[in-house]
Amino acid sequence: MNTNYKQIPMPARYGINTVLLLVLCGGLVALSAAGILSNYYTSVLVLAGINIILTVSLNVATGYLGQLPLGHAGFMAVGAYAGGIFMKATPLADLVRKGNLVEGIPYIIVALILSGVVAAIFGIIIGVPALRLKGDYLAIITLGFGEIIRVVLTNIDSVLGFELTYGASGLKRIPMISTLAVILVCVVLTCLVIHMVMKSRHGRAILSIRENEIAAESCGINTTYYKVMAFTLSAFFAGIAGCLYAGYLGSLYPNTFGFMKSIEILVMVVLGGMGSMLGSILSATILTILPQALQEFSDYRMVVYSLVLILVMIFRPKGLMGTYDFSMSRLLETIWNKISPTDTNGKGGQPS
Repeated sequence: MNTNYKQIPMPARYGINTVLLLVLCGGLVALSAAGILSNYYTSVLVLAGINIILTVSLNVATGYLGQLPLGHAGFMAVGAYAGGIFMKATPLADLVRKGNLVEGIPYIIVALILSGVVAAIFGIIIGVPALRLKGDYLAIITLGFGEIIRVVLTNIDSVLGFELTYGASGLKRIPMISTLAVILVCVVLTCLVIHMVMKSRHGRAILSIRENEIAAESCGINTTYYKVMAFTLSAFFAGIAGCLYAGYLGSLYPNTFGFMKSIEILVMVVLGGMGSMLGSILSATILTILPQALQEFSDYRMVVYSLVLILVMIFRPKGLMGTYDFSMSRLLETIWNKISPTDTNGKGGQPS
């Protein structure tokens, strides 16, 4: 093995990737604040950021764990309503109305955490029994869970005897806190946390279950624990995305979180590549922007949208990125070793 091969320490890798993400996000916020990005393009970026969080979080259960849940919209709905009800009960609405969002940051943080925790609790409740099943059976039970959530949100007020979710008429006047800066910070933190988890021993255990569950269990891995852990982590970030979605629209309706919403998120995961975070980010961004870009062709918009998906699945059946994940620190490491002095055998900086 070549002793001249140089590696960037893992803490430095995280630092490089985080700094680059923050620089990119800071640039987008600066462009928006300067008026270079119009309100329309800013709103599209906000929606793309919410979809990125949803896609990356579902990728934990689908791509990394290898399961097929179809109830992601249910977790999103739980988080959206939990965050929306909390934000309405706080002084946040008055602060947003006065344009003083800085003083509302503590309320926003609590709302996001509360939404994630409530969704995670539901993830544990549904995950413990559901993840004992596989394949089609898991898809069916999680699909049923998502529909149950939607029906409960529609009819719970008549059971409680007071207005909580406001049923089919919708939960309205939610403080609109989902600015581009808030969304981008949440996207960076979501990607960073999921990346760190998947690079840890817990992440390797989750990946081993995807590759061969029987072999993983025979090696002493508690497969039930790690399945529920991945499912709960996925639900947690779906709840946060739901809270951001509530703060983006300002109103919520149960029918928004139907079966097709879960399918939409799943399509983004499959299109980007199962198990690729970069693929999830790209596909969520493309599939958010594409319908908006085709507004001029409203009569044929969905036809073009469907054809694009079909063509990608024909020519890239494993998704846009497959299982590949880009790392700037790894690229810098490769460049560093290419320009470093060769070893005594003249083989350069690459490992043997």
